[in-house]
Amino acid sequence: MTQPAAAKDDSHHDERFAPGDGFDWQPRTRVIFGKGRLDRLGSLVREYGGTKVLVCSDPGVRDAGHTARGKSSLEAAGIDAVIFDEINPNPTTEDVDRGLAVAKRHAVDFIVGLGGGSAMDCAKGVNFLFSNGGRMQDYWGVGKAQDPMLPMIAVPTTAGTGSEAQSFALIADAKTHQKMACGDRKAACVAAILDPELTVSMPRSVTVATGLDAIAHAMETYVTKPRNGMSSLFARRAWELLATHFLRVVQNPDDVDARGAMLLGAHFAGAAIESSMLGATHALANPITAHYGTTHGVIIGLMLPHVVRFNWETAGHLYQELGTDTGLLEDHNTEPLSAMTEFLTSLLRHAGLPTNLGTLGVEESMIPTLAAEAAEQWTGKFNPRPVDAKSLEEVYRWAY
Repeated sequence: MTQPAAAKDDSHHDERFAPGDGFDWQPRTRVIFGKGRLDRLGSLVREYGGTKVLVCSDPGVRDAGHTARGKSSLEAAGIDAVIFDEINPNPTTEDVDRGLAVAKRHAVDFIVGLGGGSAMDCAKGVNFLFSNGGRMQDYWGVGKAQDPMLPMIAVPTTAGTGSEAQSFALIADAKTHQKMACGDRKAACVAAILDPELTVSMPRSVTVATGLDAIAHAMETYVTKPRNGMSSLFARRAWELLATHFLRVVQNPDDVDARGAMLLGAHFAGAAIESSMLGATHALANPITAHYGTTHGVIIGLMLPHVVRFNWETAGHLYQELGTDTGLLEDHNTEPLSAMTEFLTSLLRHAGLPTNLGTLGVEESMIPTLAAEAAEQWTGKFNPRPVDAKSLEEVYRWAY
């Protein structure tokens, strides 16, 4: 097994601000954070001129009562609300098409995404097609929408994707299962409501999966090639919040303050993604999700320590900054790489999740195919250390 090279010593240079690189930071989303803030949904939609709203949600959020609360807030503000809650955990073009039919039938003028990343992504997908026509495949990439979109408010009920902070919709092609990142500035939400009380109802499995995904977002955005002064600030604060509160919410799911820290951390990481993108962890995870239907956050959490190991020779000094922030490197007798990867693996163990691909059900014979597909993933281009099918196959084998 190949051993990672030692991290370069850049201790004299603080990468948090990267002042020489410059950046173009364009926040487009108003953020309302706090307990009970869902009740402001109706007044916010009215403030932005909405009169007839499509609320994209999902069965779990509906059963928890959050969809009804959102609808009540809208109706109390004199706004007509139509609910579309037939959204699958990994939304496809078929989900978007069904939502689009509802939006057209009711001639809506505003969209609300109320739920996890799937609901918010589907809401954005509906917005693309309602406002610009065509199919989701037409918007695969960046900046392909020609016409303005409807205003949208996102209300996340999970602390994971940070989709409310992004102008991208991640939608899978229903036939090929290929995940398509469709991004456009016009798709950014006008506002996001971050209400930690909504996340308390998450089942333990969802808390774990979304939390691991958010942690990966923070770590990846902190080291990617496009990272900049602003994204680094968001990613570093996201990491601090997420890494120190993940086990707390797993062990004490009713801890609203810890839930709030996770929700805010996920949002900060999502904001970092908007300009610094993601890396090899997501490139490696997507083919496994496509072939095996594995929960996204679970495979993300499993692959993350191995990607940290792979990236160490290029980005070890940055990972060490994160480890120092959370006290993981206080024991000077512990090798930094081992401390970081062991911490990430321990999160899986504490959550009762598999720590290798074999236990997860991945056949070893599939690794070359998975690696070839991972090499084609868009996010891999932003990884701090260049990747190709050969190197990604090696990382899969480390994880097997």
